Amino acid sequence: MAARRGRRRDLSAVAPRISCVDRREFLLGASALALAPRIRSVSFARTPRPVALVTADLESHLVAVDLPGGQVRRHVPTLSFPRSVERVGDTAVVAHSEIGAVTLVHGPTLEVAHVLHGFGEPRYTAGHPDGRHGYVTDAGRGEVVALDIGRGRVLAREQVGPRARHVTIDPSGRTLWVALGTKAEEVAVVDVSVRWRPRLVRRFRPPFLAHDVGFAPDARHVWVSSGDRNQLAVYDARSGRLLASPYGDSPPQHVTFAGRLAYVTSGWSGTLRVHRVDGRPLARTVVPVGSYNVQQTMGWVVTPALGRGYLTVLDERGRVRRSELVARSSHDACVVAVR
Repeated sequence: MAARRGRRRDLSAVAPRISCVDRREFLLGASALALAPRIRSVSFARTPRPVALVTADLESHLVAVDLPGGQVRRHVPTLSFPRSVERVGDTAVVAHSEIGAVTLVHGPTLEVAHVLHGFGEPRYTAGHPDGRHGYVTDAGRGEVVALDIGRGRVLAREQVGPRARHVTIDPSGRTLWVALGTKAEEVAVVDVSVRWRPRLVRRFRPPFLAHDVGFAPDARHVWVSSGDRNQLAVYDARSGRLLASPYGDSPPQHVTFAGRLAYVTSGWSGTLRVHRVDGRPLARTVVPVGSYNVQQTMGWVVTPALGRGYLTVLDERGRVRRSELVARSSHDACVVAVR
């Protein structure tokens, strides 16, 4: 935005010049003036607040909900059928699977920044740690699509296998795991060490039909949930060796992480389980039936209820803080920092 321009005034015509200046007083006054704007800017600066962005699946908007209070801040208009939402840097990436489009929402202002078309069936997003690149799975075309989030551009597409859906990225930003379907016989491993050029490395078969995938923050453990049984799989991220098979409630399950903890939801069972990232169980909490997808950011765990529209907010120990009705149906949610 261009700076405002005003008329210059001849100050010499307003007041007579000062013939004598006390140097010490002048320096003290100048220092005070220099410090004053900084003090003012700090005192009036807005602290970013965590806000959950929840998909309103049957309406053409996201619901912005203040955390942890649960008050609806506003509705963010989007294209129709918002299905998934994931934060990449300070941007929320919204996939509209039915109409083949992706909306990019600037988190701090909750304004739509870009709308991208030309997808078959965009499903889920993994955000690179650099906050600039994102990877969207396209189930209709069996692709991973690399995006420049800031510029709102498609950078590359890579064939990874049919029905590419849930996706996760390792903390170093070098590898994606992609579940190929809701009951996936295979999981694809994709090299993204060159951020704008995803490359399929291999596919492998988990011990069950897979649904969700998730890298733990320690970069050592990666979880695969099931689409056909009450079981989970924890792998060694480097060797691919199966380390543990924790119990999960009714499939499909979804997983997210905070530090050394893993949070697993079962929408059919209406539960959220807390585990150590190595698979050891810690706690079980009841949440509304239909709470499938789950995400953790900024100290809060959020899970929306598909077909019911409740958003449940939990703390990092897995304790329910609030459960609010925010839409007719909510498929997904993420957390952004809003000014």
